Amino acid sequence: MSRFTVHDLAATIDARAASGGEVSYTRKLLDKGAEHCAKKLGEEAVETVIAAIENDRGQLIAESADLLFHLLVLLKARDIKLEDVEAALAQRTGMSGLEEKASRKREG
Repeated sequence: MSRFTVHDLAATIDARAASGGEVSYTRKLLDKGAEHCAKKLGEEAVETVIAAIENDRGQLIAESADLLFHLLVLLKARDIKLEDVEAALAQRTGMSGLEEKASRKREG
């Protein structure tokens, strides 16, 4: 059995985005707009934090999956590809997290 990746999830979201809204939760989310998708992401983020605070491993795993899904749906709603996010992450790997945060403060 091959490993399911975030890229597989992104491809599934792309395929479901192309389908009709009556059969696809993804399509229904996208049809409600990016703002709705952002709210759903926020809800999932809060649920993920709660699971982590409660030290509920199973729930944390489930909520993390929901969080990743809703993040990718929001990116799709804003026409941002996973590869764009990966490129931003790749740029950051050349410096420490503290250096990267400091550079963002100087840029802002």
